[in-house]
Amino acid sequence: MRGRPALSVRRNLIGHARYVTPALEKGLDILELLAFAPEALGRSEIARRLGRTISEVFRMLVCLEDRGYICQVAPGDRYQLTLRLFELSHQQHPLQRLVGQARTLMQKVAWQTGQSCHLAMLNNAEVVVVAQVDAPGNMGFSLRLGAKVELLNTASGHVILAFQDEAVRARTLAEWKKRMGKSRPTGLPRHLLAIRSRGYEELASYQVRGVVNISFPVLNQHGEAIAAMAVPFVARIGARIGPKQVREALGSATQILSASLGARKPELAARSN
Repeated sequence: MRGRPALSVRRNLIGHARYVTPALEKGLDILELLAFAPEALGRSEIARRLGRTISEVFRMLVCLEDRGYICQVAPGDRYQLTLRLFELSHQQHPLQRLVGQARTLMQKVAWQTGQSCHLAMLNNAEVVVVAQVDAPGNMGFSLRLGAKVELLNTASGHVILAFQDEAVRARTLAEWKKRMGKSRPTGLPRHLLAIRSRGYEELASYQVRGVVNISFPVLNQHGEAIAAMAVPFVARIGARIGPKQVREALGSATQILSASLGARKPELAARSN
C-alpha cells in the first residue's frame, strides 16, 4: 500500500474532526484501501488490513457494490474498484472547477483588502493568470486574465516552485533555463526553502515600482502547489489596510481552497505573521 498514509495516523487526524461518522469512515477506508492495492482483495483480507471484523466490512461492501463503486471478480469473490470514482471526478473540467471554487474566495479577498486578486498556474516556464478579480472602487492595479509572466519574475512563480517535489522543480527549472538562456540564480534553493518555511512569498514587483506582490500556494492532497493566489498590493494614502491584512485574507482563502482539493489541515499551517 505504498503512498497511502498509515491508518493509525489517518484515524488520529480524523479523530480531531468535529463530527465522527463511523459508517462513512468504514466505507472510505475500503475505497482507499482498494485504490492502493495492487490486486483485488477478499473480504477477510480487507477486514484484516483495516483492523475490522468481517461483519463490520460486509455491509459496507454490499452498499459500495450496489452503488457501483466496487465490483467482485473471480476467483473467490474478491473486490476491486470500478471506474465510478473516475467518472465522477471528470464530470467537470479540472481547471473550470478550480476557477469556479476560487472566484468567490478571490472576490472576498478583494473586498477585504481593497486590492485586486488573481489566481495563477504554471505553464512550462511561465506563470499564467487563469482567474482575476478587480479591486473594488475606482482605482486599482491588476494583471489581466491570461497574462503570462516569467517564472522567476513573480511571487506566484516562487511560491509554486517552493511547494513542489524535487523532481518537478528540477524539470521546471530546466525548462526555464532552456527558454530563457540563463543560469539558475545561486541563492534560489535557499530562497525557496524560506518561502516553504513561512508559507508564502512577499516581494517588491520586478516590473512596477511601488507594487508589493503577496502570494500564497493552493495545495493538493500531497502538499504540492497546483496554483497560487496573489494580490499585487498598492499602498493607498490614509488606508488602514496593509500587507498584514492582505496576508491574513489570502492565507484564509487559500486554506479553504486547498481543503476543497483534499489538502489536510496539518499541511496548512498559519501562514501570516
